[in-house]
Amino acid sequence: MLLRHTSKEIAERKSLIVNPAKTCQPIGAMYASLGIHGCLPHSHGSQGCYAYHRSTLTRHYKEPVMAATSSFTEGASVFGGQANLLQAMDNIFTIYNPDVIAVHTTCLSETIGDDVPQIFGKAKTEGKVPKGKYVFHASTPSYVGTHVTGFANMTKAMVDYFAKQNGHKENRINIIPGWVEPSDMKEIKRITGELGIDFIMFPDTDNVLNSPQTGKFEMYPKGGVTIDELISTGSSSGTVALGELASGPAAKALDSKCKVPCKILDLPIGIKATDRFVDTLRKMAGVNVPESINIERGQLIDILTDMQAYFYHKKVALVGDPDQLVALTEFLVSIDMMPIHILTGTKDKQFEKKILSLTEEMPHDVNVKSGGDMYLFHQWVKNEPVDLLIGNTYVKYIARDEDIPFIRYGFPILDRIGHSYFPMVCYRGAMRFLEKILDALMNRIDRDSSEIEFDLVM
Repeated sequence: MLLRHTSKEIAERKSLIVNPAKTCQPIGAMYASLGIHGCLPHSHGSQGCYAYHRSTLTRHYKEPVMAATSSFTEGASVFGGQANLLQAMDNIFTIYNPDVIAVHTTCLSETIGDDVPQIFGKAKTEGKVPKGKYVFHASTPSYVGTHVTGFANMTKAMVDYFAKQNGHKENRINIIPGWVEPSDMKEIKRITGELGIDFIMFPDTDNVLNSPQTGKFEMYPKGGVTIDELISTGSSSGTVALGELASGPAAKALDSKCKVPCKILDLPIGIKATDRFVDTLRKMAGVNVPESINIERGQLIDILTDMQAYFYHKKVALVGDPDQLVALTEFLVSIDMMPIHILTGTKDKQFEKKILSLTEEMPHDVNVKSGGDMYLFHQWVKNEPVDLLIGNTYVKYIARDEDIPFIRYGFPILDRIGHSYFPMVCYRGAMRFLEKILDALMNRIDRDSSEIEFDLVM
């Protein structure tokens, strides 16, 4: 296989990344933009960048991702992209008629130094933005940050451009879900609805990137937060942000701009994180937790009670995004598994401290790296083999080379389906996660057992 040249000897590398464990900011910005109803994402750069962003999202979600581009050529690359963006906005509103255009910058437009707000002003003066339509933007150069920071920047831009106070606080909560799947956003909304809480979720890709096949093409699916709802977020009574890195900046901006107090939590993956999420909603909205949610929690605990022997002290290696890895690590430790290799390609100053704090009582040394790459991750696995790998599709090469069971989780997943439709968050999502873990571990037991050990009941 391609990765069998990976050496076990680890050398410090400061200026070389081998097989990155991340992708670029504009992909995250485009994903966040798709969570607005009637929005057409726009890549302010070359056609090549735009094609990569669209194709990656399309392959992950198995859905057509609509977007536009400023189509930079040599002239725009030298003299700036103002003329291209002005023409693009005029064409987009005339031909495709979106409610809003969400512009994200690329390396090229950022290096040139295009002043996008100034271009927006000129477009409005020249009548290229029709009445009742909107444009907004986020700065997302690919040479800094990752897809996670791109998502965070675009989500924060929704607050910066749209959130307003109406003079009084509504009995409503904002939920910023972080970078999770459309299925996860649907589950978060379901749980909040079970609690009887009025809420606005932004962004919201449910019914956008997991919409049904009706036989009729829809340029703008039914899902997504509306612009009116985004404006109303400034008058909500509070905000719950899930994931410090992906959702924290927007929540803090909303607090600063509109005085909407925020609570920033980990993603609700597993029992403890979901408990904190439900309890925060309960306190913020002043409601009681219904029996239906208690039943789901009890079912999750029942699975853990029945199958705990299969989780006990199994070693796991994780690679992915910081917010997801922090929540996953806490979950795995809580069920007596041992996450011993934990790596993210996104640089986050607090990530390593959080992971070490979560694993400090675990009876095993832990490798943890922020801003690492897949080569280092593979080296860790070679030096200290594990029972299970968890990560995106690129981990399949390591899983095959080292003959280790593998669960796909994170972004991108290019060779399987299900992530768009079946959640991994909250109590129901945790039950599915446990099922996937048990399937991987127990299938390995079946595969490796002798005829005498091959049991019907496990």
